[in-house]
Amino acid sequence: MLVPAADSDIPAVAALMNRAYRGESSGWSSETSFISGDRTSEALLRADLAAEPAAVLLKWVDGPGAGFDGSVWLQPVAGNVWYLGSLAVDPHRQNDGLGRRILAAAEDWARARDATRIRMTVVNVRETLIAFYGRCGYAPTGATEPFPYGDDRFGKPLRDDLAFVILEKPV
Repeated sequence: MLVPAADSDIPAVAALMNRAYRGESSGWSSETSFISGDRTSEALLRADLAAEPAAVLLKWVDGPGAGFDGSVWLQPVAGNVWYLGSLAVDPHRQNDGLGRRILAAAEDWARARDATRIRMTVVNVRETLIAFYGRCGYAPTGATEPFPYGDDRFGKPLRDDLAFVILEKPV
């Protein structure tokens, strides 16, 4: 189940995100062929939470007292539209359906707070991930956002053709 991450969870969430996105064993979800370096840091996560007080960083726990193997960011952005980002699953659990369960639970979380649409951005060259989200009901809006070249806080791009594809799903 998804529960809000405490401040004391931030170091573990940052480590999980770095393993899931850029770790040596991150499998099909790896970004290492087009972005190097860490995906995030404790300082960046804390700064993002401070800058967006309506956002919530959630962690997936399998039961009381259990550790967590996944996390996700949710944020209301406009009216009843929520942004979902930074979905991370421990690489050792990526093939057991946990990502799909976290995604569904995040949609339920936002819906319970009056969301009618979920929006996300995905790096355009992550075709396998875009296809996964498509199977989960997310569709490209046709809009894109520029990749933050020159801002190495989220890693160093290894290609010059990166952008973010915007996907949405009614919930």
